[in-house]
Amino acid sequence: MNNTILVGHHDSKRNEILSTALTQQAHSANYDMLTFPITTPHFHSRVLSILSSAFLNDSTAHEALHSSNAVPVFVEPLTPADTQLTPDDSISSIIGVTSTWIDLGSPDPIIADVSRQVLKLELAYAAFCGVSYVIIPGPRHDASCDIAAYARAILDGLSQGPYMTLYLWMQTHPDPVLQREQVGDLATFARRGYVPAAEQSETSKAAFQTWQAWDAIRYICKYSTRLCVALSIPGTLPPPAVVSRWYSEPIRILTLDGTTFAKNAKGYPALSVSHQDITFKLSKLKTQPWLIICDATPLPATSTTPGKATDANYPSLKAAQTMPVTAHGDPHLDYIRHLQNKQRSLTLMDQFGAGYQDYLQAPLQPLTVNLESVTYEVFEKDPIKYEWYERAVARALHDWIEHSKPTSNPDGRVVVAVVGAGRGPLVSRALKAAEDVGVDIDMWALEKNPNAFVLLQRHNEDKWHNQVSLVKSDMRTWQGPSTNKSLSSIPKTYNVDPDELEQNHSDLTKVNSQSSSILMPQINRYKIDILISELLGSFADNELSPECLDGVQHLLNPIHGISIPSSYTAHFTPVAAPKLHSDISLSMVHTNPYAAEVPYVVMLDQVDFLSTMAPQSQQDSTLLSPTKAKSFASLFSTSSSTRKSSSSATSNQTSKTKSATPPPATPVIHTAWSFHHPNHQIHSLTTTQVPTNAHNARYCRFAFPITNPGTCHGLAGYFETVLYPGVELSTNPLTMEDKSAGMISWFPIYFPFKSPVFLAEGAVCEVSMWRMTDDRKVWYEWCMDVFMAVADMKIKVGCTELHSSEKEACLM
Repeated sequence: MNNTILVGHHDSKRNEILSTALTQQAHSANYDMLTFPITTPHFHSRVLSILSSAFLNDSTAHEALHSSNAVPVFVEPLTPADTQLTPDDSISSIIGVTSTWIDLGSPDPIIADVSRQVLKLELAYAAFCGVSYVIIPGPRHDASCDIAAYARAILDGLSQGPYMTLYLWMQTHPDPVLQREQVGDLATFARRGYVPAAEQSETSKAAFQTWQAWDAIRYICKYSTRLCVALSIPGTLPPPAVVSRWYSEPIRILTLDGTTFAKNAKGYPALSVSHQDITFKLSKLKTQPWLIICDATPLPATSTTPGKATDANYPSLKAAQTMPVTAHGDPHLDYIRHLQNKQRSLTLMDQFGAGYQDYLQAPLQPLTVNLESVTYEVFEKDPIKYEWYERAVARALHDWIEHSKPTSNPDGRVVVAVVGAGRGPLVSRALKAAEDVGVDIDMWALEKNPNAFVLLQRHNEDKWHNQVSLVKSDMRTWQGPSTNKSLSSIPKTYNVDPDELEQNHSDLTKVNSQSSSILMPQINRYKIDILISELLGSFADNELSPECLDGVQHLLNPIHGISIPSSYTAHFTPVAAPKLHSDISLSMVHTNPYAAEVPYVVMLDQVDFLSTMAPQSQQDSTLLSPTKAKSFASLFSTSSSTRKSSSSATSNQTSKTKSATPPPATPVIHTAWSFHHPNHQIHSLTTTQVPTNAHNARYCRFAFPITNPGTCHGLAGYFETVLYPGVELSTNPLTMEDKSAGMISWFPIYFPFKSPVFLAEGAVCEVSMWRMTDDRKVWYEWCMDVFMAVADMKIKVGCTELHSSEKEACLM
């Protein structure tokens, strides 16, 4: 996160002439930008005059609405008296503001049409002048607002400037104080016959009313990347669930009204701790929003007479970000700069994931693609993963000796094999674990990547002192560890085929020159006691760990053999992810027509959980409590899986909260399926057999209760694994802090929906998911059905199509 917060100044009654002197005045006051109205009060008066004239004759107004031959109310183009903007250098330091007195969603068609014309004129002229950013007041939040008409006007406005970004100025939730009409508002001119009676909204529904308006507008505008949110932080904060929802949206500006600040003990303006928390939270977005202070302190008059203007007098917003921050006479601004210095330090995950937030990546296919060294290096930076693996190996060795288990190597050493050794971090950890426990091991490392294998050979000489027997092979075709008495004292490097035996060691070359009879020695093979692998993907099995370990299972000691990991489970939950949906639907599908049916590895940031259970202290009688949610979901009791799984998220909830600011709600995350190794349900396979992979297919279907309204863009997936009893790893938000806090090796997985699905408050969405295979490849399929309970009946109200990643399947 950038440490510099760009701060702007907004004065709703600004009447100065836009000039380099004004922008210099703002920068001298330590502001990075200022807002400026696109049109003047003169234009406002002219529009009111036109509208009044049209309403003088009610019959004319009636004809304008219902007759195809009527002449509509027409707003003439702008004149010099209507605007103070000119296309000069000061334009780069301002954010344009459209007229606050228009009503784009008016129920009166004439008011709505006149408002649309005003907006169109303002945006067109602002684009001509080179204004890059424009704030548009959001829709009214009452029963009279026609959100569709408002959204249609915004869609039309987006076409006025192809390089201009529009910010809808939205409240976090309806606030009657901020909704008061001002003198001259066009909303007051709406004719009584068109204004519906006021309606009372339930508290829980009203809290999400402004977000639902934004969601509808954004949908009609086709998720345009040039349509963002300017979010007003009110004095009375909304429920945490509302804040969480807004966090998932494209917020580019935060506004703080002067009335939002309170006075501290010394009489200076300050924000409450809750307001600070929200500001800090939103400031951590990958694209850090600007902060605008509204109607708090007027710009102080500059004491210098402006001379010839230079670039330093009015830097661009980008340039302002690098300017030093100093204290000035504006107490509100000085306080914000003070908060800037109090920003919390980044966590290890934040540092590691910087730049990766919401960045879609295709899952790795290590079976078909040889990874590069830098990819291995990223994994090896994890401070937790390999330490936990070392603990698992140490416990396994300790238990092996403790229980006096016979070893597979005839010389009595415990046979340990790392399959898929990469650059060797697990080999190093296994050797260290054996040394710490005091157990002699016969160490084997297998790797199919010929480039990584070169590095393993170097490590064996430089780091491991030739303690490791290396094998370059696919684990599924490896014939297993072997020994030869005549060469037992020589460090060995093996290949897939004994005919291709490596001759890298000088002693081996010398022996071969002395006797040709040992070029093809009699190989005595034996089993593996402890099999170690790191084949897990973001959804546990998505990088074909089950298929790989099935192929090497016949080499494992059939009685005492241990697999590390011993089991793993996949988990998922529906999420709102508008940014990810926008990236896929507006960009990626142009290069890959199947982009919307591919699961992606992604560091989820701007997402919101849609199926949640509020903490006990936050439960509201108007919301579904965990008990009510459970009983309501029982009406949709379709939760099923072809493999044993935990079907309730509540069983995984932790009783303690490690965060200073607890999450607004606990997500409902279901366990899709699980895999166990060794898999005793299948017969041991040899390399000469042609196996079927049907036993690795899976299916599940689970119901997720929806507490608050939302739009689902896809599914977030996680995994948990038991490396060895008592040693576990997890990316599941419900358990990761207890099992492997600080682990950074894996990002979650994201299963997108082609089209967003709206989920009403009180709905239940049922998600079906399949892990499919045809013995050559593995892929996933998923879909969602949405139901409402009406008079104890299950009524289907929505669904997605069946998505399939078969076109981008993982090849076996």
